[in-house]
Amino acid sequence: MVNFRVLLITDDTGRTTESLHCILRTACEAGIRAVQLREKSRDARDLHDLARSTRDVVNAAGGRLLVNDRVDIALSVEADGVHCPQRGFPAACARRLLGEDGLVGMSVHSTEATRYAETQGVDFILFGPIFGTPSKAAFGKPQGLEALREACCAVEIPVFAVGGITPHNATDCIGVGAAGVAVISSIMQSNRVAETVSRYEAVLGTL
Repeated sequence: MVNFRVLLITDDTGRTTESLHCILRTACEAGIRAVQLREKSRDARDLHDLARSTRDVVNAAGGRLLVNDRVDIALSVEADGVHCPQRGFPAACARRLLGEDGLVGMSVHSTEATRYAETQGVDFILFGPIFGTPSKAAFGKPQGLEALREACCAVEIPVFAVGGITPHNATDCIGVGAAGVAVISSIMQSNRVAETVSRYEAVLGTL
C-alpha cells in the first residue's frame, strides 16, 4: 500500500555508509516514510551489504526501504520493495517474485509508458523529469506540469512527480494530479535535512 507522499531517493555520490545512514535516519525520524536506495555505481556485493544495513536503519526509524532495480538484493535483505526503471528489471516479474505484500514502483517518461506500467501490477509510478535537474538529464528535457497532468489522468494508480522537485514546486505537482513527489538532491544534499523534510510536510500537509 502506498501510504506516503514523499519518496526519498539516494543520490549515489559515493558517501560513506555512515554518512548515508545519518542522512536517511534523520530524514525518516523527521517523517519520511519511504526511501529508494539508488546506488547504481556500487558493485553487487557492496550494494547487498549496504542494502542490508540501510534496511535496518530505515525500518528502525519508521520508514520502508525499496531497492532500485535489483530484485535479487531486495529479496535477499528482506527489503520492503523494489523500484524498476523503465528499461530495468521487468516490473511484472518483480511483482511475482515479491508477492502482493511487496511494494513495487516503476519509472516512466511518457504517458504511453505510464499506461503500460499500470498493467504490470505496480503500486505506483514515478513520472519525469518534471523540472530541470542534473540527476535526470539522461532522460531528456523537462516534461513540465502539463505532461504530468496527462500522465496522472491516464491511470488509476498513484503517480509521483520526479526531477527537480523542491518544497517550492511540490504543490504545483500535486495540483495537477500527482499523488506525491520523489525527492533527491533537495534532501540528500541539504545541510539541514530535518528542516527540509519539515518544509515538505508544511507545504504538502503530510509526508
